[in-house]
Amino acid sequence: MKVLEIEGGRTLSGTIRIGGAKNSAVALIPACLLTNNKTTLTNVPDITDINVLTDILEYVGVKVTRASGSMIIDPENMENKIIPESLSSKLRASYYFMASLLAKYGKVSIHFPGGCKIGSRPIDQTLKVFKALGANIEEEEFLFNISADELKGAEITLDMPSVGATVNAVIVGSKAKGTTIIHNAAREPEITDLANMLNKMGAHITGAGTSTIKIVGEEVLDGCFHDIIPDRIEAGTYVILGALVGSYLRIENIIPEHLNALTDKLHEMGADIEINQDSIVVNAHDNLIGVNIKTLGYPGFPTDLQQPFVTLLATAHGKSIVEETIYENRFMNIPYLNKMGANISTKERVATILGANKLHGEEVIGTDLRACASLLLAGLKADGKTVIQNVEHLLRGYEEITEKLSNVGAKIELKEI
Repeated sequence: MKVLEIEGGRTLSGTIRIGGAKNSAVALIPACLLTNNKTTLTNVPDITDINVLTDILEYVGVKVTRASGSMIIDPENMENKIIPESLSSKLRASYYFMASLLAKYGKVSIHFPGGCKIGSRPIDQTLKVFKALGANIEEEEFLFNISADELKGAEITLDMPSVGATVNAVIVGSKAKGTTIIHNAAREPEITDLANMLNKMGAHITGAGTSTIKIVGEEVLDGCFHDIIPDRIEAGTYVILGALVGSYLRIENIIPEHLNALTDKLHEMGADIEINQDSIVVNAHDNLIGVNIKTLGYPGFPTDLQQPFVTLLATAHGKSIVEETIYENRFMNIPYLNKMGANISTKERVATILGANKLHGEEVIGTDLRACASLLLAGLKADGKTVIQNVEHLLRGYEEITEKLSNVGAKIELKEI
């Protein structure tokens, strides 16, 4: 087991450069299998989720070459094999292989995907998409066998703007015969990034980034070169950190409009932030005031930043209300924040925060990726030493995190125990 040891209470100053978007990369990599030719991805984040995806690619016979943030994916000799539970259970995004293999071969067998235990996270909307496009689905315990004699475009209205279902619909629709229209589609920037790459490969996708996406299927797609967008969640986490302990802390290689929901709330709190063309500079101060947030799909306040933002609210003056509408188990960080000195109560999906509390170091447990990020920020703000257990979750989504933080003055160490 890995743990993070943090000596808190230090002011952080300097520059943190943001890497490629995790939530883009985990969709783009399976989509590269739609062609038989090489695709080159750059700005690939160095995180454990990418390592797992690489293992899946190599398991099905894909040649993968990785070097300094780039990945060359060559599926020329791949085989359509059953993806075992030992691989699929390691991350949620493994179910994007359902779409790419179904689209390429007309059939796929894969076990139920894994990921953080932040809620029920059903895949019913993805299965709805596959059925609408002509697939037959058989489920044997946790194994899905999906097949189609022919995938045909269809008009689909999602019950909710699910990111996963939208990604899978875009991937399958790119190879389906005819036109697919997705209504109530998710609007996240990572979906636009996926559509941009597929269009480079020869697909015809319009409307990505809006609630209606139109896809005209193509029988043959080609390889391409694609640079992954910056990670808005990594960027947002470090911007929040700057509001906690920053002194001219510069977060660079970002797309500021992807962070509008966060920066609007920081302005409302009275935070000292300067937004530039591709960077944000943040300075901490002691006069932040509490605000209310409600998580929503993009362009609303992202659920992935809710847990880190709660850490900031715990130190702000006054009362804050946080409503989590996406996942029912997104408050598992709160008992540990309270252990560190926060004053937060929860009822169902609503957290009430009474702020302006001084945090102190404790031994805590990271229950999921963004809970780990929340506790990391708390540890960097707190007086004394904080030890975070189960920090493997954190390494799934934040590349070179100890190096980046050490370079701006944090005293932090990753240890194996």
